[in-house]
Amino acid sequence: MAKIDVIMPQMGESIAEGTLSKWLKQVGDAVKRDEPMFEISTDKVDAEIPAPSGGVLAEILVQEGQTVAVQTVVARIETEAGAAAAAPSKPAAPAAPAPAPAPPAPTRAAAPKSPAPPPPAPKAPPAPAPAPPAPVATARATASMPQPDGAETAEERLRQRSTPLVRKIAAEHQVDLTAVPGTGIAGRVTKNDILSYLDRGAATVPQAPVAAPAPRPTAAPARPAAPTPSIPAPAGVDAWPGDRVEPWSRIRKLTADHMIMSRRTSAHVNSFFEIDYSQVAQIRAGKKREYAERGVNLTYLAFIAKVVAEQLRRHPVVNAAVSGDATIYRNEINLGIAVALDWGLIVPVVKHADELSLMGIARAINDLGERARSKKLTPDEVQRGTFTITNPGVFGSYAGTPIINQPQVAVLGVGSIKKRPAVITLPDGGDALGIRVTGMLVLAYDHRIVDGADADRFMAEVQSGLQAFPEGAA
Repeated sequence: MAKIDVIMPQMGESIAEGTLSKWLKQVGDAVKRDEPMFEISTDKVDAEIPAPSGGVLAEILVQEGQTVAVQTVVARIETEAGAAAAAPSKPAAPAAPAPAPAPPAPTRAAAPKSPAPPPPAPKAPPAPAPAPPAPVATARATASMPQPDGAETAEERLRQRSTPLVRKIAAEHQVDLTAVPGTGIAGRVTKNDILSYLDRGAATVPQAPVAAPAPRPTAAPARPAAPTPSIPAPAGVDAWPGDRVEPWSRIRKLTADHMIMSRRTSAHVNSFFEIDYSQVAQIRAGKKREYAERGVNLTYLAFIAKVVAEQLRRHPVVNAAVSGDATIYRNEINLGIAVALDWGLIVPVVKHADELSLMGIARAINDLGERARSKKLTPDEVQRGTFTITNPGVFGSYAGTPIINQPQVAVLGVGSIKKRPAVITLPDGGDALGIRVTGMLVLAYDHRIVDGADADRFMAEVQSGLQAFPEGAA
């Protein structure tokens, strides 16, 4: 029998760590190769991680709710396959003595180093001696490095409460991370937390934080008074008898933070346009079976996305982003399509949507939506969006005013599409009351760079494109 390491995967180039949110298997359970073993959460996406090999789950090394660096061993599978080479490779990174095997490494390291236990008490002396690998080591090494007496240094506590990206932002703005309230699991400081803290003008913490990036644990006691200023505590609400209290999930916390930050960042203005989808409805009815035979569900949303992608190329200010006092006009047209999940909201992105046919867009929307619901998305598939479409109309909403998905400058809300009475013009110029397939489109835009005239011109052309959608384009 051999044991295979199960590691925390790297879910994208910019992802340095992940939170193990749920175990789908328990010790002693049989697992098949590629069968989901556990769920992870990153700053970008939730995903199920498959087993690298078949066998029996022998050990669980990382518990639910823990955040660890990528490549950290989270479990071991006992298997008959004779591939156990992965086991020694992981501990070899943090362990200084090469000859020592993985499990006994901590105890053997502690024995020859008799001065090792005393350093944590004075805190200053150990930094120069064992620290050469520690400051340059990644969070991966820190996560697996044994502590001589179980004590945590200030630097290690900082690493456990934040990601490398958060620490980089804090260092650039000279922010003391101990003063930033964390909304992540176990009080971790997320990217949104540090950005919100900076937005509140709380970045002017004493000059002492400059020493924080240096591996000197003594810097921590110098800032005991920093956590309290300018941190508005939310008003407490007591649960009444019979109430059910449910803590927010990670995705709910991220969504809440993102929405509040967006409202505070952008000057939201809304434009409402009524769309006559009768032409689209006719084309859809004629093409729906053909698309279904090719495994694609042809929805109204695909028509809307197709026309919007074409118009974004003609109206670049709606496909832009704000950077300080400058405007970034995006060259790519990447449509974010909001997907409502039982546990929250996620926005996968259709890349280069302007280059896709109606079939291509419909297929991409179907695929991303299904994989979002089954937690199969990768972080890359929820990044680099330039414009977002949200479709609450599928639940019957007539119209709504969506919040911009930062750092974009506009979002389109789709209302319910139904047969409704409408005034139609007869060939002889007279008017009559008829039945048309109609619905509302609402554009929320950032008035800092998108003027009302720009927004309405964009929407007028979207309206015209949908109402006169060419049958040949389907």
